[in-house]
Amino acid sequence: MLRAGLGRRSRCCGGLWRSPCPAAASGSARALSAASASPSPGSGGGARSGDAPPAGASNVKPLDGVKILDLTRILAGPFATMNLGDLGAEVIKVERPGAGDDTRAWGPPFAGTESVYFLSVNRNKKSIAINMKDSKGVKLIKELAAASDVFVENFVPGKLAEMGLGYEDIKKIAPHIVYCSITGYGQTGPVVQRGGYDSIAAAVSGLMHITGHEDGEPVRAGVAMTDLATGLYTYGAIMAGLLQRYKTGKGLHIDCNLLSTQVACLTHVAANYLNCKIEAKRWGTAHGSIVPYQAFKTKDGYIVVGAGNDHQFVTVCKILNLPEVSKDSRYKTNTLRVQNRKELIDILSTRFSEKATTEWLQLFEGHGVPYGPINNMQQVFSDPQEIWTTRLPELCNDLLMMYLKYDCIHCFKDTSSGL
Repeated sequence: MLRAGLGRRSRCCGGLWRSPCPAAASGSARALSAASASPSPGSGGGARSGDAPPAGASNVKPLDGVKILDLTRILAGPFATMNLGDLGAEVIKVERPGAGDDTRAWGPPFAGTESVYFLSVNRNKKSIAINMKDSKGVKLIKELAAASDVFVENFVPGKLAEMGLGYEDIKKIAPHIVYCSITGYGQTGPVVQRGGYDSIAAAVSGLMHITGHEDGEPVRAGVAMTDLATGLYTYGAIMAGLLQRYKTGKGLHIDCNLLSTQVACLTHVAANYLNCKIEAKRWGTAHGSIVPYQAFKTKDGYIVVGAGNDHQFVTVCKILNLPEVSKDSRYKTNTLRVQNRKELIDILSTRFSEKATTEWLQLFEGHGVPYGPINNMQQVFSDPQEIWTTRLPELCNDLLMMYLKYDCIHCFKDTSSGL
């Protein structure tokens, strides 16, 4: 039996699904863990029903009163709905009876019995287990959808339609619904039935081709950037969908997918090929069009320095006590520096290796040049700016788990509302 995992405030059969829960229990639907790091809005029909906090309330959040039915699992979808939850939406996460989201089993590490991976993308949520292969479970999903503002899913295209839970099915009972589908490859095309995982999409989209050492093998990014980027696109699309519904009074179907997201994120690399037929390559920590802009090895670690214009390059040379380099005709402009990359980087690398990282950080401070150390996790979470910006670490205990609460990922400044 799965146990409560992310908080004690939310329990099964509470709020929005209080009525359907008893009937569902006999139809293979039972409550899973609750996931809540902030008080949830009251039950009801979402933002449409006027249950948003009264105007002028000091604790109002941008999405207070918005209800989201979340049928997603793994990362892209949960990351999107978690961010919506951070802004005040009430997120109801639907999971498989007995097992739940796949990421509940991803570990170690575990916080008690809960996967830390699962906890990292499922704060601010409530959870219920529903057997969607059972007609009673399908009925319960429809009841929840009818009372929600947003419906998010990441099933293979056509799978939910087979169950009677596709967009056209939900639209009939909830014409107001903002229905968002997250897939690997979209809703149409020759490979849409393939499962979508981050590493596969990163490979197919070309991200792995451009990631890694210049003369090395393709490398996967340290976190699932394709999934996370898709989650952010989804998050923004849902926000836009809610705005459009506000204007038109009608719901809509949003189609997000991993492949399109990552290809869009290729930005200038894709533009270089499409406009100039320049094939991309791996640059390690360096940049194909800006020099210097990379990591340099110091006496005891690394520092990353970027000179985005000629003035910054002169400043870098001054800090490094290399005035002759800034005057060298081979390095006068960025275009010339790109053309003479190897010679210049050799000179700069030799100089950086002569001092410790902290010495260089002190020398660069206050000169208007982008720079920073390559931090490990311990250094990241003890960095003064990170602590100041996100109020980290605020450690919360709730019997079964511990989690870091990030309360300023989205900073909405409004002194009148206290946000």
